Amino acid sequence: MIRIVLLTLLPLITGILHIRAEYLPVDTPGRQRQIFLFKPLTTILILLLALLAPRPEPPLYQVAIVIALLFSLGGDIFLMLPQDRFLFGLASFLVAHLVYIVAFSLRTPELWTSWGVLPLLLYGAGMTAYLWPGVKRKMRLPVLLYILAILVMAWRGLEQWSQVGGTAALLAFTGTLFFVASDSLLAVNRFRRPFYLAQAFVLSTYYLAQWLIALSI
Repeated sequence: MIRIVLLTLLPLITGILHIRAEYLPVDTPGRQRQIFLFKPLTTILILLLALLAPRPEPPLYQVAIVIALLFSLGGDIFLMLPQDRFLFGLASFLVAHLVYIVAFSLRTPELWTSWGVLPLLLYGAGMTAYLWPGVKRKMRLPVLLYILAILVMAWRGLEQWSQVGGTAALLAFTGTLFFVASDSLLAVNRFRRPFYLAQAFVLSTYYLAQWLIALSI
């Protein structure tokens, strides 16, 4: 219990420090070093939470969550580089979502039991229509694949909760919803309407999503 509390407080602190660093003036000494330190460190601490969790049933669930967090860490690193590595970051997170889909499917013996997929489909269609005018032609296929992957991830999280029940499944499903929120805000800020608080909202929902999914082990 102490370990869980500690590995919850530490990423909370480093996550706040990362968000704070993002809002420092660009010419602030040490700003970039703080971002380079606290952004990956927060995900690493969440990864440790997943690694140190008691072995679940099935054991492959933990393995898949850890692999997804590793790819998420890669995505974090790509997105914080000074050069525009957005496509590489997108690919890393796409793989992470695919692995999360595998993880949630390990605990769901049936493919489809809940009609909750319909609101997710409607949301995905609406978000795609809103983003499309601002997405460059070469980015449209990757963005479309990413939207599909994250919606399927949320659906599998919902199916896990629907079929298995319990706190762990609810944590995972809630985490997927925060992931959808985080990536939606990121996409709106990048492709349609940049806004000042984007980093704060995107990062806080992202870290919360990863933490909840790690707790689901």
